[in-house]
Amino acid sequence: MMTKFFYLSIILLPVLGGCIGNLAERNVSATADTVSSQGKSNSAEGSVPSDTLSMVWIPAGSFRMGADDPAFLDTRPVHTVVLEGFWMDEHEVTNGEFEKFVNATNYITVAERPLNPADFPGVPIESLVEGSVVFVPPSQAVSLDDPLQWWQYIHGASWRHPEGPGSTINGQQNNPVVHVCYEDAMAYAKWAGKRLPTEAEWEYAAQGGNQDQKYYWGSVLKPGGVWMANIYQGNFPDKNTGEDGFIGVAPVKSFPPNGYGLYDMDGNVWEWCNDYYRPDYYKNSPVKSPQGPSDSYDPDEPDAIKRVQRGGSFLCSDQYCIRYKPGSRGKGEVSSGSNNLGFRCVKEGLPPSGK
Repeated sequence: MMTKFFYLSIILLPVLGGCIGNLAERNVSATADTVSSQGKSNSAEGSVPSDTLSMVWIPAGSFRMGADDPAFLDTRPVHTVVLEGFWMDEHEVTNGEFEKFVNATNYITVAERPLNPADFPGVPIESLVEGSVVFVPPSQAVSLDDPLQWWQYIHGASWRHPEGPGSTINGQQNNPVVHVCYEDAMAYAKWAGKRLPTEAEWEYAAQGGNQDQKYYWGSVLKPGGVWMANIYQGNFPDKNTGEDGFIGVAPVKSFPPNGYGLYDMDGNVWEWCNDYYRPDYYKNSPVKSPQGPSDSYDPDEPDAIKRVQRGGSFLCSDQYCIRYKPGSRGKGEVSSGSNNLGFRCVKEGLPPSGK
């Protein structure tokens, strides 16, 4: 997936020079706990409503984590993990749920904040605009070697305007919120009294008690001819046939739940995990409740700070991005968002009575 970090690195290359690395560490508007010039807070303080989205109990257990698929170089070795039980949001956080958070806290997402000129000396002010990365299909078939042919950094794109200025979330309250970076997801989770899942928790929950299958739901892509997840059909990236009923994001719970009662763990939108990303972490991952590595490293972008993303999105298919399959991993620079990236939360607690 093309990230804000990478896209800005490309389009601002002639003027950024040696400042490109600052994108991963920049201070977008002082800190997340200051008040912006518009009088809105970036903090996540505020009362939590009692009607936050439902959660599902994920029982304690062990599972085989990772994948031996030769297409995935960062999912080995497959290893045993043991987890305590936990609660998980039954679906991705929606526009409606995120709007409650924003209304209660006046939080401003990273995509809505202007870039700080102090972090980019010599760069024209007009080049440092708030926005996010949006999938824009080309008008014809193109080579799959250059993602810039279908990803665009759009000024004004944000969770309120998923496709950019002129677009809206009106009537889309049940769609997963998108254009949220890691900081935004963390802020919501803190406000809701929850946290982001570890990568191990996410994969265990996604399996739904169904291990060692070709797909999270079983061995057949379309059991009974029915699509089980919102992924891409057609010729990527120019012709999405929408055979599964959706061209972009789908409202949550549009597809069947897994064995634990969780929806959309596969496809729809990528989901943030709390773990730093390292391709070699599984070699030394502990058996019990792994929390991820202590730092981030991606050989593709060594200076970028990245966290794990899981589940794939509506843009995944066997033709291009196959990371909707079990055990596969995604990664994202922490200040980047896009219109196929969201999240869900977890929390500790006692199991429901009778469990």
